[in-house]
Amino acid sequence: MSNQKTTKNSGRNLFAAYFAGASILVALLTGIVIFMFIMGDPQNFEGAGLKPEEIVAKGHPKNILGIIHRGGFIVPLLLCVNITVIIVTIERFITLGAASGKGNASEFVHKMQSLLSKNDLDSAIKACDVQQGSLANVVKSGLTRYNLVKGNDSLNRDEKKVAIEKELEEATSLELPMLSRNLVIISTCASVGTLIGLIGTVLGMIKAFAALANAGAPDTAALATGISEALVNTAFGIIASTLAIIAYNYFTNRIDGMTHSMDEAGYSIVSNFQSNAA
Repeated sequence: MSNQKTTKNSGRNLFAAYFAGASILVALLTGIVIFMFIMGDPQNFEGAGLKPEEIVAKGHPKNILGIIHRGGFIVPLLLCVNITVIIVTIERFITLGAASGKGNASEFVHKMQSLLSKNDLDSAIKACDVQQGSLANVVKSGLTRYNLVKGNDSLNRDEKKVAIEKELEEATSLELPMLSRNLVIISTCASVGTLIGLIGTVLGMIKAFAALANAGAPDTAALATGISEALVNTAFGIIASTLAIIAYNYFTNRIDGMTHSMDEAGYSIVSNFQSNAA
């Protein structure tokens, strides 16, 4: 059983590695496409008196897409961060939804405790098959080991208890990485989004002050472009970090709740064994 769990876990790790790289690549390509062909559409800019190839570069923005395009080459990177957060958030919702199993986790734990108090291990194992999910996997592993060791006369009480606890710990250690996987991407985006936005802000302000420093009358077009670039990048960086922080805290709290349920169920199994073995 342990070998099967290890093989299954290895498959999950391989998928996670591919998913993380693919999601970032897809987000980057999508950001570039949006920036060039949607935000950079000449229809988003006023082109009076300009050549077709100059409209996007020099035309005054007519709508929000044109204004965002003025953020410059930093915008695709910020779009990449935002899209990555959205992709990973959707993936975590799906994964944690499946890991939660069917039904309420607290009700499942209470049902396990009720069945254990009646020493009905077979019904408890069947309930795990119905519940499914990470919590059910951990509980089923503990109950299966419980069944195996309780009739083993070659082991004393303490050795049986250690065997059950070890099985619960191993099952939990195999499930937890899957629950917290890719959260590092979200936490990284929370920091990187702000920093990339800050870089864009600084570059925009440099252009704005350069326009003010021109001899004679300041270049108002360059001044406006620099300020727009600074503000757009600031906004996108804040949005990316805000979404990432909210998603990270939500998923962390949800995982903590699932971990608590695993610990509670494991404690009930060990306590039941000690009561029956006394």
